[in-house]
This record gives sequence, structure tokens and C-alpha cells, in this order.
Amino acid sequence: MEREVRVRFAPSPTGALHIGGVRTALYNYLLARKTGGKMILRIEDTDQNRFVPGAEDYIRRSLEWCGIELDESPWNGGPYAPYRQSERKPMYMQYALQLVNDGHAYYAFDTAEELEAMRERLKAAKVATPQYNAITRATMRNSLTMPEDEVKKLLESGAPYVIRLKVPRKEEIRLKDMIRGWVMVHSSSIDDKVLMKSDGMPTYHLANIVDDHLMKITHVIRGEEWLPSAPLHVLLYRYLGWEDTMPEFAHLPLLLKPDGNGKLSKRDGDKLGFPVFPLHWQDPFTGEISSGYREAGYLPDAFVNFLAFLGWNPGTQQEIFSMQELANEFTVERIGKSGTRFDIQKARWFNEQYLRAKPDSELAGYLLTALEEHNIDCTHEKAAKVAGLMKERVSFPQDFWKEAAYFFVAPEEYNEKVASKKWNAQSVAVFEQFKNELPTIADFNADSVKELLTTILERNGMKIGQVMQALRLAVTGAEAGPDLMQIIEIIGREETIARIETAIAKLSQYATAE
Repeated sequence: MEREVRVRFAPSPTGALHIGGVRTALYNYLLARKTGGKMILRIEDTDQNRFVPGAEDYIRRSLEWCGIELDESPWNGGPYAPYRQSERKPMYMQYALQLVNDGHAYYAFDTAEELEAMRERLKAAKVATPQYNAITRATMRNSLTMPEDEVKKLLESGAPYVIRLKVPRKEEIRLKDMIRGWVMVHSSSIDDKVLMKSDGMPTYHLANIVDDHLMKITHVIRGEEWLPSAPLHVLLYRYLGWEDTMPEFAHLPLLLKPDGNGKLSKRDGDKLGFPVFPLHWQDPFTGEISSGYREAGYLPDAFVNFLAFLGWNPGTQQEIFSMQELANEFTVERIGKSGTRFDIQKARWFNEQYLRAKPDSELAGYLLTALEEHNIDCTHEKAAKVAGLMKERVSFPQDFWKEAAYFFVAPEEYNEKVASKKWNAQSVAVFEQFKNELPTIADFNADSVKELLTTILERNGMKIGQVMQALRLAVTGAEAGPDLMQIIEIIGREETIARIETAIAKLSQYATAE
């Protein structure tokens, strides 16, 4: 009988959740939903020195915004609670002691000065990577080199110690990664990692393995930066007798800078003008503010769709996927091995597609919010018409007001370049007739307005191309935009007449005969 798929996202509350962390959470979630399994969130806060107030709540709010639903977490509980490692502290020591008793770990009493002296000796001996390992442990103060009675006395006296893993000196450790295939590491390259710190807290390595086992985790999907630790984790599963239920591993490729040179960082986002966090974040210590995708105007569905494609692809030409469609199509095997360049223009493209797919009545909400802030009254019907006309020209919800303000506020300035090239006496003559005859239209709409303009142009021996840009300038103040006749229909007869009259008066210096 196959085990139920149980995956976990296990962030540390040390600051804002990076976009790479959100991608890790998303891939875990998609696998859980694809297989009908469970998505668990565990807070890994064993390093109390790095704890940042507000970070845990930020993680919760970020995942909620993305639509990543948690089956078990510190906030909604579950059968394997608690889900914060700091609250699980009492349970880890028994497993560390089990490893000591079975000869797979040992007590180390070295002081900070002794450890530094060891590193200096190794540096002097031209050792490339000085570390506490199968060779150097023989020269240090630990339960492998000290008499048993001395070790016992130190433990009973409360002397500070750590518990280190006893890594074998000559052994090849193999791990099958779902993305990379077989990974082989020689034990000589692994140091004797600390499992329990002197403050009684476990390190990431021990707590991670114990919690994954006790929570029955079946798949560990995490960032590439954890790949060097994976062989160590394989040893821990073996030494604790859990090798048969060890989860499958998948180490995700890095998110790279836009130029492909190195891992994407917050600094890159600041420098190039895009967010690297899902939500706005204010550092509680420095007050520094970092922008978020939500506040920049990205829709959560678009953000998730974009994120899914940073390393994974469905193997087809389809790019727009709902969360459910992503879950249906997702397989770990279709995640690439190499790093993925971050492309903010692609994120913007996804946002545009999602905005355009929304009904005009929903898009009207974005515009109405901005109009309210500017104390402008507008019906929902009119806002929906404007939104429908403008949605092919916007990338973010806030663009509706920026791009469509002229529907509600008459222009006070005019594009000088257009005025100097297109505004002339012939155009003005047409506009005078146009505004004077607009009241004669019985059924005022885009078609009837265009029909009147065409009639007047024919009467004056002119073509529509000769006046269209100048008329747009008079009505909107802008150089370009959506269909001008539809704009006129929406702003209405009286407003159109008033704007043409204002433009004729203000642009008189350009109205010279050709």
C-alpha cells in the first residue's frame, strides 16, 4: 500500500520570505494537490539569535495571498503538532543520545578558543577547508579521545558541550534526487556536524530529520543550497534506523539574476527596480522598507503562474494556468536541473494577461477605488466601460487611473509635439463645425459621432487621418489611446463640446493656415 504524500515547507522566521522560498512552497503545494496529499508548514526557529519579530506572520500572510493552502501548520494545528521547532525542543535530545549510545555521535567539549586554534593549525598546514572531521576529531577534546570517567564528570558538572555526528572516514554516500538523478559524495568531504548545541537546541540537521520522520514526510522539495547537506541527512536516517521510510528528495535549481550571473538577491531587485518579496516588508530593526509584488500591483494568480514557470514547464505551449490546472499538470520530473533567469518583463506579461481576462465589471472596481480617492463620482456602468476600453493598455490595476484619467478630468496641458505638427487652421475649421453639429445627433454613440465627423470632413475635402490626432489631442490631451469615437461616447456630448472649445482657445498659436 502506497503512503499518503506528505510534503512540507519549512522556512525560518529570519526576515521577509524571498520569492525563491515562495516558489519552493508552491512546488510542494502543487505536488500535494496533484496527489491528494497533505501540505504542511513547519517553522524552523532553532536559531533564536536570528529570529526576527513579525517574520512568521509575514510568511503566513504571503502564502495566504498566493492561495497556498496549508493542511497542517502552527496556525491551524494538525495531528503532529506543535509545528514550531522551538516548541518541540524537549523531543530532540533523545535522538541525539540514541546516536551517541549507538556509536554514531559523540560529546565534544572544545572551547571557542580551541576550535579557532585547530583551524589556524590546519590553515598553517595548507589544508584547503579546515574542519572538524574524522581526522581532526582525534586531536580535540571529545568523548572519543577522553577517558570515559572524565567525560562522565564533565557531563555531571554541567560543563558546556555539543553533540557531533561521527561521520565515517571512508565511505561513499549515495542519494537519488528526483531532479538530478544519483548524487554521490565521499564522506571525507563531510565534517562532523553539530547536532545539539550547547544551549540544548538542536541544529537544523537533526531537527529537520527528526521532524520529517515524526511528521511522516514523504517528499522533501527544497532549494539547491541544501544539496551539500543531503548526504549528511542520508547518514542520519540510516543511523536512526529510518532509512526505509526516508523521504524522496528534490533539490530545486537556483533563481538567477536577470543576466544569469549568480543567485537572485534583494540587492538585485533594488538595483533593477523590481520586488523580490511577495508582500511589502519593513525591517523591524532598521526600518528599511522593501517593496512587494502585491503592492506593486501584481495579481496573486498571475504571480503564482509566473512563479511556477521559474524552473518548471508543462511540456506544451500553454502558459496561462490556474492553480488547479497547475496542480493537474505538475510533476517534479519536469523541473529543470539548471538555474532559471529571473525575467520581470515576463511577470508583467502574466499580469497583463490576467487583467485582460477579467470581466469589465470586476476591473471597474480598480478604477472606482482610484476615483473615490480623487473625490470623483462615477457610476459602476461608466467605470466598466472605461475599464473595458483600457484593459489592453494597462499592466497593473493602478494603471487604469493613470491611463484613463482623461475620461473624468479634462486636459489642462496638451502634447506639444502633436500640437506643433497636427494642429492647424484647417483642423480647427473642422472642429468648429463638429462641435456645433454634435447637438444634432439624436442617438449619441461612437458610430453616430464617427458618421458626423466623416460627413463634415467630406464637406471640407479632407480625410479622417488629417484630423484624428489633433481631435484626440483636444479631447484627451494625449498622443495615443483607444478608439477616440468610443472615448467621446463615454465622456458625453456636452463634455466633448466643452473640451474642443477649450483646446481651440488654448492652442490658437498653432492654428495657422498650411
